[in-house]
Amino acid sequence: MKTTMSISHLARLFVLLALSHVVIEAFTFTTVQPTTKRLIFSNSFLNDRRRRHYPSVRLSTEDEVEKSTTSSSKTTTTDPPSPPPQTTSLESPTTNEEDISSHLLAEGKEIYESLALALQYITQKDDSVSAEDIVKICDEIDTIRTSNTNDAERKNLFAVSTLNIRMNALTASRYQLLIKMLKTNYDAYVATASFLSPSRIPRSELPNVQDVPMLEQPIMPESILDEDDGKTELVADCTLEDLRYQESLLDKILLKVFRSFVEKNTNGVSSPKEGIEGLLDQGRTYMLQPTTTPKDQQKMVYNTLGGLMTPVLPPFYRIFMSGIVPKLGTDYDGKQFGPWFYAPWLTSFVTPTFFGFLVGPSKTNRRKDGMPGGLVVEKCKFLQESGCKGMCLNICKLPAQDFFKEELGLPLTVSPNFVTQECQWSFGEEPLPPSKDPSFPKGCLAGCDSRKIMAERGLSSGQLVCE
Repeated sequence: MKTTMSISHLARLFVLLALSHVVIEAFTFTTVQPTTKRLIFSNSFLNDRRRRHYPSVRLSTEDEVEKSTTSSSKTTTTDPPSPPPQTTSLESPTTNEEDISSHLLAEGKEIYESLALALQYITQKDDSVSAEDIVKICDEIDTIRTSNTNDAERKNLFAVSTLNIRMNALTASRYQLLIKMLKTNYDAYVATASFLSPSRIPRSELPNVQDVPMLEQPIMPESILDEDDGKTELVADCTLEDLRYQESLLDKILLKVFRSFVEKNTNGVSSPKEGIEGLLDQGRTYMLQPTTTPKDQQKMVYNTLGGLMTPVLPPFYRIFMSGIVPKLGTDYDGKQFGPWFYAPWLTSFVTPTFFGFLVGPSKTNRRKDGMPGGLVVEKCKFLQESGCKGMCLNICKLPAQDFFKEELGLPLTVSPNFVTQECQWSFGEEPLPPSKDPSFPKGCLAGCDSRKIMAERGLSSGQLVCE
């Protein structure tokens, strides 16, 4: 048995050696052309292999084939010349493999260096961030933008041409450093952002823009005097170009529903005008009624928001977002354990979809303290179309803050910017009363139609609408 196994193993070993010899010899007789890098197996080599294994069979060599072809061509002029000996060719993988390997290596190196660079900045301590760090990243971004344009090898990298991973890593790092500065030193953040934006940092890439001026906004006085009496202080109007809003089908539906609730809660105040203009006409008509007070306006919008959210959403929100125990007949009924840590951010993420019909386009950002839960309205539709600070205050800001706090259990601060018509919504942030809020100016807007109507009626307390 052992002898049989040994013979069997020897036979297998012999076969493997023979095959190895054939393979090695085959590649030994190959000819590599330097221009095309192909492996050429000639007929003479194949004939030589056959001659060794079949000595009784005589095969023609290439020279003999060539001679016979020449002689036959001389004797028979009508026959076409014989084709040259056929060759068998195989592509050499050496060059392609080297190119692919070097390309993959460059891709991996680019990704690794980009991620390492981002990690270096993101892990930096909050209180160690300075304006110089952010300027340094801006310089690196400018350098990479130039190299990506001029360097042909970098342009061919997938990580550069498609993913643009290093640029994105630096942009994300800059955003994180700005957030760290926003958390630790708000004044330094405002100074840095004002210096670098928008020339080197787009305004849309700032984590908070509340006190960061726009480059194109003119320098205007904090207040101006009424031309009619020369005494009343007014707030200068926004001079930026109006934004045209594209309303979606959902925006149109929500606006129509909202207007129906306004009509119901104002005892039938309506308007033949369409869209947002009709809503503003309803609000102004109700506001200028002799018996209507600012508190009445706020209560009207408060009830309208409750109707818009239906009786189902507020209880759900109070439980899963604000952490308020529902009435279950226990000692904990109505007790609040929240808001939960995710509530401000998640609310800021969902709000643009359902309030866009009223305020226009918005996007999430950071609150003044650098925490998630911020939302910035790019140019408030309600404020732009109304041009009325009183309607902004009593039909938007105050009722929205009260509704979120009292009905939903989540504090909210609404901070309109009357110079740019931006508006910052900060969920989870306790609001200040307008009289104590330094960012909320005193007096009406200079071009406010509501103020002009009240002045025409001979009412000297026109400012009551705006404060």
